Amino acid sequence: MIRARMMRHTATFGLLLFATAPALAEENPRVAAEIMALARSQWAAEIADKPAAEQLAAVADDYTEFNPDFPTRIDGKAMALRMSEIPPGGKTLFGDMQNPKVQVYGDTAILTYNFAGITRGPDQKVAASVAKSTRVYVRQNGKWWLVHANFAPVPAPAN
Repeated sequence: MIRARMMRHTATFGLLLFATAPALAEENPRVAAEIMALARSQWAAEIADKPAAEQLAAVADDYTEFNPDFPTRIDGKAMALRMSEIPPGGKTLFGDMQNPKVQVYGDTAILTYNFAGITRGPDQKVAASVAKSTRVYVRQNGKWWLVHANFAPVPAPAN
């Protein structure tokens, strides 16, 4: 009786330890490459002046975004599409990610990176464009979808 109770307590304790163990990201180079390629293809479509629908082809319908241009969250792919269709005052000439990291948790992948780009403003001046970025992707029916992004500006250093 005591032995059975002891085994039951040990099993319960073991399950509690397992259930409260921290989630650790899976190292998956194939998924990391797929996720980074999705971000880069979005930039390539933007640089090539492709239609907004092509630029946002991997964006989920319930996509959300935080960016430095708006004080509120952008909700939905439809809103993101409408905003992307408005010609910007400047043009992105180059964009890439520095220090990329992809954390994979089953069918969820989180891409964090420092964006490094070059833009040409409406005054035709060329300037650096930098940001701290996070993109969250979810795999549904074998396809990765961008469900959330946060783009935070990096302030210019004070001289």
